[in-house]
Amino acid sequence: MTTVLAFIFMFGLLVFVHEWGHMIFAKRAGMLVREFAIGFGPKVLSFTRNETLYTIRLIPAGGYVRVAGEDPEIIEIKPGHHIALTFNREGKVDKIIVNNKSKYPEARVIEVEQVDLDHQLFIEGYELDDDETKLRFEVDRKAFFVMDEKETQIAPYDRQFASKTAGQRAMQLFAGPLMNFILAIVLFIILGLVQGVPAEEAKMGEILPDTAAEEAGLMANDEVIEIEGNSISTWQEFTSIVQQNPGEELNMTILRDGQEESVTVIPEEVEAVDQKGEPISIGKIGVYAAYEKSILGTLQYGFQQTYEITKLVITNLLMLITGQIPIDVLSGPVGIYDATDQVVQTGFMSLIMWTAMLSVNLGIVNLVPLPALDGGRLLFVGIEKLRGKPIPPEKEGIFHFVGFAFLMLLMLVVTWNDIQRLFL
Repeated sequence: MTTVLAFIFMFGLLVFVHEWGHMIFAKRAGMLVREFAIGFGPKVLSFTRNETLYTIRLIPAGGYVRVAGEDPEIIEIKPGHHIALTFNREGKVDKIIVNNKSKYPEARVIEVEQVDLDHQLFIEGYELDDDETKLRFEVDRKAFFVMDEKETQIAPYDRQFASKTAGQRAMQLFAGPLMNFILAIVLFIILGLVQGVPAEEAKMGEILPDTAAEEAGLMANDEVIEIEGNSISTWQEFTSIVQQNPGEELNMTILRDGQEESVTVIPEEVEAVDQKGEPISIGKIGVYAAYEKSILGTLQYGFQQTYEITKLVITNLLMLITGQIPIDVLSGPVGIYDATDQVVQTGFMSLIMWTAMLSVNLGIVNLVPLPALDGGRLLFVGIEKLRGKPIPPEKEGIFHFVGFAFLMLLMLVVTWNDIQRLFL
């Protein structure tokens, strides 16, 4: 149950922050945000505030922000349609009732001859019992369509995604991944404030019981300054040598209370996987790095860790694209849940770090220029800027539809691999 709650918290936070970035910058640009959704499928919980419908949906596989102008299901009024109209105090149309008109006896029913709900905001037509007197009605900017008792706010062109400048649209698309990077920085800073940041030098923190480090007599606050005659100045140098020498005797010089001492450590051989997913053996002695606390160091730690993970994810992504890493190493929701289960058992701080790492992953993956991802849509905005005119919406729509189908197929393959790994 703990893992389930942790996964829901982690998933909800990552998706919320990502979609919140999209929504905030959409609203700042004046776009009408119709829906802010966490998850897909049937609604579990919903409420409306400031023109936006907020929903939590059943399938925890992502989320979305639905902006006006990107509504394939939006209602279209054409000449010849019979509609009913209600009016506000200023005499402007505030509701356009498409069907079930008998439920609105106070509404005025007309046959449409001409309508413009994008720019001039008017409806012209004739009452059903008078086909000679043409009537013209001004439509309020915040009027609603009503269909099957469900209200949908109209969106004048200046509130639609396509009406905004290339810069505004690009920022709205980039804001989601940006917020994921910011979340990672914040989470790493929180980690630094709570537990400190790893010391740069090769200084021992906690020594795990029944390990090679304890057997060799290493103690907390010992600093390794030399291994096999080679000078050591950083924790990274120290761990690299240990990992490269499983089962080999290593002579170390340490500083303990200002005095140099010599110890001999034999790293335990443990199984791991390399970047290509191949099994390898590495050395491990069972010690954590020492932690230090400082405000400046904590801030640096937040940015540095986010940068290092970003670099690692991009490197692995490039290796995947070039075939150096097989697709089998990818994990989907099942694999992430299984990994989260293992992380939860090591403590809440580990979960925070895992969440930060996944946040960076989510940010980078969404910037990949593939259809249906933020990166793919950013690519179209860039092409439009270079061409000086937009790509026809129907062509862009086909591109994203094909891309979405491909991503769903990839998700199925990855999920199948995750399930197979669970039962191996």
